[in-house]
Amino acid sequence: MGWDGAMDLPTLTEVRLPASRADLAALSSSVIPLGGGTWLFSEPQDHLTGLVDLTTLGWTPWEVRPDGGLSVAATCTMAQLVAIPARDDWCALPLFRQCAESLLQSFKIWNTATVGGNIATALAAGALIGLGGALDAELVIWTPDGGERRQRVADFVLAQRVTTARPGEVIRSIEFAPEALAATTAFRRIALSPLGRAGTVLAARRDRDGSFVLCVTGGTTRPEVIRFPDLPAPAELAAAIGAIGTWFTDPHGAADWREGVSALLAEEIRQELAQQEGSTPCGSR
Repeated sequence: MGWDGAMDLPTLTEVRLPASRADLAALSSSVIPLGGGTWLFSEPQDHLTGLVDLTTLGWTPWEVRPDGGLSVAATCTMAQLVAIPARDDWCALPLFRQCAESLLQSFKIWNTATVGGNIATALAAGALIGLGGALDAELVIWTPDGGERRQRVADFVLAQRVTTARPGEVIRSIEFAPEALAATTAFRRIALSPLGRAGTVLAARRDRDGSFVLCVTGGTTRPEVIRFPDLPAPAELAAAIGAIGTWFTDPHGAADWREGVSALLAEEIRQELAQQEGSTPCGSR
C-alpha cells in the first residue's frame, strides 16, 4: 500500500521495502510485517512506528510440493488462492473458495488481503483460520535467528487477536498435506442477516481412512477442532459441540445461539459426508 495507505497511521516513521530475508531484521514489537494491510489500516495502531512490506519479497503465490501437497505463500491474496486450478487428487480444493467467501469483502479486498495476514490477525471471523484448522494446515514461520518453526494453524491462534507469534517472526507459508487435500469436505456458515458477519462457520473433512475432522470458527474465540477416527454417531458429535467452551456473545450472535446452530449445522455436515461414503475416491476418477 505504501505511504498513501500508511498516512492513516500517524505514528509511523517508516515503511521498509525488503529485498531479502536479511532485511527483516528490523522487525520488532513496534515494527511489524505488512501483507495486504486491509485490516491493519482499518483502525488505530498507535503502538507502531514502522512497517516492513512483505509483498516486495516477490514470493510465488502458491506451489505444488514434491509430495503432491500445496504450499501457499503468506503473501498470496484471496483472489490468487481461489484461482488455484483443480486437480483430480485435490478434492478439498472447493473448501478454499467456500471459506474465502465466508469473509465479507469487496473485490478490492480480494485482490489485496493476504492468506498470511488473515491468519496472523487472529480474528474469530478469520476465514482462512477455519480452512487451515479443518485441513490441518501447517504454518512455516521464519524466526529472527534465521531459522524457522512449524505450527498448525489451529494451534497458532490462541484467542481473539492473540497468537503464538513472537516479535520478529514472519509467517512464510501455509502448507497443506496431500492427504488432507484428497479428503472429502463439507462447509456450513450462518449469520443473523444475509450480508452480516458470520455467527458461526463450520468446515469439515473426511479422509480416505474414514477419519473425521471438524473445525468451528466465527463464534468461538479460537478455532475449535473436533476429531473422530470414523464418522461419529449423532449423539457423539452433539456432545463434542456441547463440550466447546469458547463461545462468545457480540452483536453478531449470542453464545447460546451460536452453540445451538453449530450443533445443527454439524449434524448436517455429518449427514452430507455419510451420504458420500462409498463414492468414487478422490484421485481415482
